[in-house]
Amino acid sequence: MGEKGGFHVHRWFVALWVATVLFIAASAASAAEQEEAMYEKRMELYKKAEAVSLIPWYYFAAIDQYERNVRQVRRDLPKPAGVLGIYMKPDVWAGPLNKNPHDTNPFTISQFGGLGVDGDGDGKARADDDDDVIMAMARYLQTYGIDHRHIKIALWNYYQRAKTVDLILGKVKIYKKYKTLKLDDHVFPLPLRANYSYRDTWGDARGWGGRRIHEGTDIFAGYGVPVRSTCYGIVELKGWNKYGGWRIGIRDINNTYHYFAHLNGFAADLREGQIVEPGTIIGSVGSSGYGPPGTAGKFPPHLHYGMYKDNGYTEWAFDPYPHLKAWERAERQQQRRR
Repeated sequence: MGEKGGFHVHRWFVALWVATVLFIAASAASAAEQEEAMYEKRMELYKKAEAVSLIPWYYFAAIDQYERNVRQVRRDLPKPAGVLGIYMKPDVWAGPLNKNPHDTNPFTISQFGGLGVDGDGDGKARADDDDDVIMAMARYLQTYGIDHRHIKIALWNYYQRAKTVDLILGKVKIYKKYKTLKLDDHVFPLPLRANYSYRDTWGDARGWGGRRIHEGTDIFAGYGVPVRSTCYGIVELKGWNKYGGWRIGIRDINNTYHYFAHLNGFAADLREGQIVEPGTIIGSVGSSGYGPPGTAGKFPPHLHYGMYKDNGYTEWAFDPYPHLKAWERAERQQQRRR
């Protein structure tokens, strides 16, 4: 191929590369716009329910977020049809004695004690309509009262599970504090400037306390390296465990429990029930655990980081390594842009 032909091929590759970059950028911008529109629509629905019921919007946001996360990890529940995640079973929506579980008539639904209502004035009460669903939840909560204590009772009677109520009320506190729905940011648990190393050890054998598998990722670093909250969440647990030593558990808005173990100590004034955010210092790297309170030094200092998901019935561990790599990469890219 001549020099001129090579030049044209080079120009073609450059043009293709530029077009690809522009397409990716446009796709990312479009996805961001769609996500923003989704957040706005949800907040609009929560505010509508607040205006009618006088119950603050963050209660509806917390219920919706809890149920959305549950539906994402359960196969026995249908996927959301709209922007809300709240799901009411047919017998709850139409009434337990209603022979038509898919009834959309507000009058007959009310006669059978169903929760379904017409929330948008179209004459139908549809369980797959966001306006109808949010107003049905608002009416249900309102029958118990609009203060925190009565809402808590309403949630217990609805879900019949103490942990679910606690998870929802934890989200209430977070939304109330930050006054936004966009709380999905994460950071790596150690400062990126620290000297650390880790690899995927998920499922490796462990012998202490009986034969078991490793439910997490070990991040090796020196004593005293700060440990940070990876997310927005509530400190659900703080204290000693004979396996994990000094450890902390943080529950985020996605029903995920973030577990930090083998700490050298806790941050001053850190307490259970405290709201934290990405980057909040919660403790430091240590080698505590594998014995009674105060035991340390049985292994090199490191942070054991685990992640657990609640699905409305139970909780199970999943591999945190891909998430750690993604958060580390995103934080480095952010630092470069600065």
